[in-house]
Amino acid sequence: MPPPKSAVSDEAPDLEIVGKQVTIHPSGFTGGPGAQDDTITERNLVQHMARFRENPLDFLREISLYMSGMGWRAYDDVIGQPVFYSGFSENMKTSISGSPMLQDKVRELARTRLSVEEKEGLLALKEGANLDEKRARRRHEIESSLREVVDNMMDNMICKMESKPFIRGAYYMCTQLLTRAYHQGIHVSSEEVLRLRAVAQEAAKKKQSIVFLPCHKSHVDYVSLQLICYRLGIGLPVVVAGDNLNIPLLGPFLQHAGAMWIRRSFGNDPLYHTVVQAYIDTILQQGFNFECFIEGGRSRTGKLLSPKFGILNFIVDSVLSGRTEDTIICPVSTQYDKVIETESYISELLGQPKQKENLADLLSSSSVLSLKLGRVDVRFHEPWSLREFLNQQLSRLNQSGLGTNQKLAQTEKGRILRTLGYRVLSEINDVSVMMPPALVGTVLLTLRGRGVGKGELVRRLDWLCERVRAKGGRVAHFYRSPTDLVVDRALDVLGPKLVGVISGLAEPTYYAVDRFQLSFYRNMLIHLFITEALVSVAMYTKIKQGGGPANQRITYEALRNQVYFLSQLFRGEFIFPPEGLSANMENTLRGLEADDVIKITRDGSGTPQYVELSEAERHCGRENYDFYCFLIWPFIEASWLGAVSLLGLTPPLDGGHNTWIDMKKAQDSAQLLGKTLYHQGDLSYFEAVNKETLRNSYQRFEEEGIILVAKDKESRAGPSLKLAPEWTPERDPTSGRVLDRGKLWDFTELIAQSRREGKNRRDGATVSSRVLTMSDIVGRQLFYNAAAPPPAGVSSRQMRRKAIGTDAKL
Repeated sequence: MPPPKSAVSDEAPDLEIVGKQVTIHPSGFTGGPGAQDDTITERNLVQHMARFRENPLDFLREISLYMSGMGWRAYDDVIGQPVFYSGFSENMKTSISGSPMLQDKVRELARTRLSVEEKEGLLALKEGANLDEKRARRRHEIESSLREVVDNMMDNMICKMESKPFIRGAYYMCTQLLTRAYHQGIHVSSEEVLRLRAVAQEAAKKKQSIVFLPCHKSHVDYVSLQLICYRLGIGLPVVVAGDNLNIPLLGPFLQHAGAMWIRRSFGNDPLYHTVVQAYIDTILQQGFNFECFIEGGRSRTGKLLSPKFGILNFIVDSVLSGRTEDTIICPVSTQYDKVIETESYISELLGQPKQKENLADLLSSSSVLSLKLGRVDVRFHEPWSLREFLNQQLSRLNQSGLGTNQKLAQTEKGRILRTLGYRVLSEINDVSVMMPPALVGTVLLTLRGRGVGKGELVRRLDWLCERVRAKGGRVAHFYRSPTDLVVDRALDVLGPKLVGVISGLAEPTYYAVDRFQLSFYRNMLIHLFITEALVSVAMYTKIKQGGGPANQRITYEALRNQVYFLSQLFRGEFIFPPEGLSANMENTLRGLEADDVIKITRDGSGTPQYVELSEAERHCGRENYDFYCFLIWPFIEASWLGAVSLLGLTPPLDGGHNTWIDMKKAQDSAQLLGKTLYHQGDLSYFEAVNKETLRNSYQRFEEEGIILVAKDKESRAGPSLKLAPEWTPERDPTSGRVLDRGKLWDFTELIAQSRREGKNRRDGATVSSRVLTMSDIVGRQLFYNAAAPPPAGVSSRQMRRKAIGTDAKL
């Protein structure tokens, strides 16, 4: 048994697993509005390894234990299907090759190719020759060639879990690296891992797979989940990974540790698509665990991204078609005190090209090998049956049940995938734990003024923890440490590059050094307060006008209209509660009223008439109301910037109405415009220029029908865009300047109503004129550089226009 730890300890006792015996030493979080249990059941799942320089004997002893496979390290009694044995890869390839679906696809492609060759006269024979015999021989040759292609695809794709000594050594090495970076280890909830083991045991009996669907913030995500499964004795999942990581040395290592390589884009390659489907079918049919990231790539902003449906589509298709009986879905949240890659994320968001993965750069990074980045926190939602979920969805669509995949329309299948994706995201948010650095970073970014004293920082952190719990969220356990000590540890993890301190004052005063990078941590908890934030910035349309309380109250109807408009604007940006606008707004207003942040005036029947700030909130300087506004103001700014950049796409008077602008160049120009407006004082938040949020804004503009988007089928060029005719602003026929009127201008103004007013500006005609002029200057350059004719090969289907009720909102 490990020695007991003090209440204020950097580490919790380890989870003990010896053979089949699991011992949990007396949730790794506090959460919910009810009374909290003081019992800590969170545990650190990895121990610090001995260092050769500090203790060479212990270092050599540990290596011996791993190489010989002593105790749990042997990984012999695995919960799940047999893995890590010689011949595993060949057995998988044989099973995949035997897939009826794959064999049918090979025969179909061979027939298609044979038909083409006949039409081109490649099978022409002299009179009397046996054409059928030649057809059969040629078809056999084509099928043999295609099977060789399939074999090569499988060899590059499938994981090659062959050797237990290898995986023991890999576990030891990865734990060494991880505990050097995250000195407080990997923390899990005892209840959750016990439940996961029980689910895994039941799934193993039924030969069912557990499909882990984690969020994705860092490359450490898949390392930590593999380490947890190994430590718990659960079969390691096959991990879907982009082939951009398949680089020398690292690629083969990851492939032998469970990575499944897939292309970033399948293109028009039906054979590759079928091989991937057959491989996933084989994994699920044989009960091997599986892991893919619900967001696709890593989140550069800290919050969850919209779900990606590529791999989910394969999984759902396997169960819908009946090729797989059932599989178990397990959403996973991985949170960090500090994410290794945030500096590179900020560079990418500001427009720098993404650097190709390089093993030498990774291992030489000081952040990986020497910095103390706190801990990794992994939480598992309660697993559930995909088959039951699909049956529920099919019954809502009046379908008869599973095995009817061929009758399911593409739109209906798409609806099922969206429901599945957003359910998983919602459940990841439900189990996510708010880490101390994220809490401290949020407080620093949601206070007025240049800095904050230590006492005020502690007070607001306590308030924020209470609000997180009241919203049903989870706060990381501080191990009964006083809040000021928790703040000190969080500041130590964040470091002086993110948070600075001014000494020599009446009290130490802290300030945000890199607000852009610190926003990554604030975004980790914005989902908890998104409805409060929307209501607050909707109220701000009146509050920022100033005057007395009577002048700052807003009608319920006006409030509801602005909340509806903003929720539609950000529907691809945030994960909203599933109850719908009316219920969400009612619950939010009730909660803000109970917290004495707002006052609601109702008529005799109880229907809300007016909403305004409460006297208590005014008395405390609007600090709680401002908190909610500060959370979402950067996103308001980004959407406003995106809309302003569209004003610059107004064609010049001398032509250009048929000119299509490259989408990427348009977004790059929007960033340039944003940086200019920020430094000139017309944009309050520098983080509003990040390309991820701008890209989301352009996606919404496309869905609204504001812009038309087209893609050239004949080239690899990216999509192009232009303003829809009814949204195109007018130009003054004499001066040529863009006029501040029309649908796009009104749309931009509707966003601007909820913008934060800066200290050195007021929203008015002067700003409007200056911003319009700058947008036009940047936009004109795009027209000068663009080709005049529209892209060749543009079909009406590719030039999508989806109006979804914007006129009604305006």
